[in-house]
Amino acid sequence: MTSESVRSGPQPWIAVQVQQLLAQRGHAWLLHGPSGLGQYALALELARAWLCEQPSRAGSCGACGSCHAIEVHTHADLCVLMPETTLIGLGWPLSEKAQSDIDDKKRKASKEIRVDTMREAVVFSQRTSARGRGKVVLVFPAEQMNTITANALLKTLEEPPGDVKFVLASESAHQLLPTIRSRCLGHSMQWPTTKASQTWLQSQGLEAAQAKRLLMAMGGRPDDALAFASGRESNPWSLLPKAVSQGDAGYFKDWTLPQTIDALHKLCHDLMVSHTGATPRFFSVTDLPSGAQFSALSEWSRALSRSTRTMDHPFNAGLMLESLVGQAQSALNSRHEAGKR
Repeated sequence: MTSESVRSGPQPWIAVQVQQLLAQRGHAWLLHGPSGLGQYALALELARAWLCEQPSRAGSCGACGSCHAIEVHTHADLCVLMPETTLIGLGWPLSEKAQSDIDDKKRKASKEIRVDTMREAVVFSQRTSARGRGKVVLVFPAEQMNTITANALLKTLEEPPGDVKFVLASESAHQLLPTIRSRCLGHSMQWPTTKASQTWLQSQGLEAAQAKRLLMAMGGRPDDALAFASGRESNPWSLLPKAVSQGDAGYFKDWTLPQTIDALHKLCHDLMVSHTGATPRFFSVTDLPSGAQFSALSEWSRALSRSTRTMDHPFNAGLMLESLVGQAQSALNSRHEAGKR
């Protein structure tokens, strides 16, 4: 394998955590923290290092056959458990049956980790290693296991075959069964510094001002900032408050409902803290509209919280989006409406 085929390494803050975790013993890790801190990236780096043919204290070599097999998602000793929607989004292959069912429109891609795939993972853990470096089961996002799926994992997690390791990555670890959490060594994801995050985002092609703005918009989470930048710069973050105040639902045409509700929550939060004289967290002060009544903002915040209950399974996504934007527009223009009465 030529030197040109060696992939670039992980983010600096992920590389540091890889070294920390490799220096410790354990067959099952639970990586937890808010979204955008690199749980999946860290889990995959650990899998690379555990299966690498020439590992070091810093992690995998990035050049051996094992590292290449992981890079192209074909490693025989790595079992990746994810919802089918996540597998598709990250470029991992589905099983032949699942792919056939989805292609034939017999069902939609699952948003949960299915119990049948967990049972297959249990069988996988009991097989002999193909490359002789052990086996790894990677679960992400682990909170997408329902109770039946999690219970299917418990026994193997507690008494695993000698050459298998587990790494569970979660953005909502509190949703996991206590029995799952208790069987894993926990690792809280480290927050990178603002400077390190901005430098990395610039290395990914973002301009300095854009990196700073989106890092603020995503609450200091670099992975979320980079994901937001992909395909959304036609509707800059700074224009969101104006679009909402004008009732422009088209601003969110390429967004999912959870992404829309998250952004509206951030706008509502910044407007409410501005009322108290505090500094906004997600938007620049100059981007925020003035005139909204605090009572209207409070009611809007409660409405957004209620909307989270059905955002993953809306009755009609289009109507829900129109309702969300309508509520936001009403709250932002509440002082003007009050003046008309």
